[in-house]
Amino acid sequence: MNINKEQVLKALSTVDDPDLKKDLVTLGMIQNLEAGGNKISFSVVLTTPACPLKEVIKNNCVEALEKAFGKGFELDIFMTSNVTSTRGDTPLLPQVKNIIAIASGKGGVGKSTVSCNLAVALANLGAKVGLIDADIAGPSVPIMFNVEGEQPAVKQVDGKNTIYPIEQYGVKLMSIGFLTPADSAVVWRGPMASSALKQFISDVAWGELDYLLIDLPPGTSDIHLTMVQTIPVTGAVIVTTPQKVAIADATKGLTMFRQPQINVPVLGVVENMAYFTPDELPENKYYIFGKEGGQKLSEKFNVPFLGEIPIVQSIRESGDTGYPAVLKDGITREAFSKLAESVARQVAIRNSEKSKTEVVHVNS
Repeated sequence: MNINKEQVLKALSTVDDPDLKKDLVTLGMIQNLEAGGNKISFSVVLTTPACPLKEVIKNNCVEALEKAFGKGFELDIFMTSNVTSTRGDTPLLPQVKNIIAIASGKGGVGKSTVSCNLAVALANLGAKVGLIDADIAGPSVPIMFNVEGEQPAVKQVDGKNTIYPIEQYGVKLMSIGFLTPADSAVVWRGPMASSALKQFISDVAWGELDYLLIDLPPGTSDIHLTMVQTIPVTGAVIVTTPQKVAIADATKGLTMFRQPQINVPVLGVVENMAYFTPDELPENKYYIFGKEGGQKLSEKFNVPFLGEIPIVQSIRESGDTGYPAVLKDGITREAFSKLAESVARQVAIRNSEKSKTEVVHVNS
């Protein structure tokens, strides 16, 4: 048997990426191919390290090659990743591939809890992740990451003061909570809050990131407009709880991003506090706030449903102690890990199917 590269590429051109609906060769995902005699080796470059279909794709490659050449060959497949981006050249955050807004229609739905755990889950899967706490009036990131009282370093770089984010659990962090006394209220008008967000974007040394998450304040406000007018946002994740009043407010948050003058893709809806599961009965689910509200919202607006997050005591304890629930064994770790995979998957699909992200121009 004498296998050559052309034969291998022909065989692999029958293997599709399940999400992007194109074959791996056309997508440029087959790299470092070596073939000769009865030996084949190559890398499959996935669109994210959080790809939930990694083993499926690998197995499909093996099956395609065995169909073409039988089983009498040596095979080495290296699964790696390179997160996709449509941001292009941009003066702000030039090394950040994707910017994801985490939004909700109202407070109290656990948006910050979802943001923090999603950031850590993506980092655990191998991505480079940053998190901006844009809730200027109610910053919670310092507590949730157990970095209260810490202050970011500030250094002169090219004649400009540059802020270096705090790093914890593999995530780079920036919050107004690092810059103001913990017990002091931040009583600012809209322009001041917007100015703080701009500073977190332009004056912080974020470096190379696959995903920069922005934990937005509840509702729709100056902060939201400032964000989309300052940086090109890859997409938005909407957080809700199952009950009717939360869904009504989440609807407003979702439709804001869909307004023609804003037009930020909605990556999907995540339902927090979806059901209660007691520690002593891990298989039981009690839908104390209603059922499938997030699912129905996603169906109504034809956007992906990213997953359900249960309400359990360990999530509350994790938020209070500053050790995210996704770092602990249990159903919450599984739920947030699946959420991270779903978000990364939707980012890859969005980058494949939709046009380059642009800064939004909104008339005052």
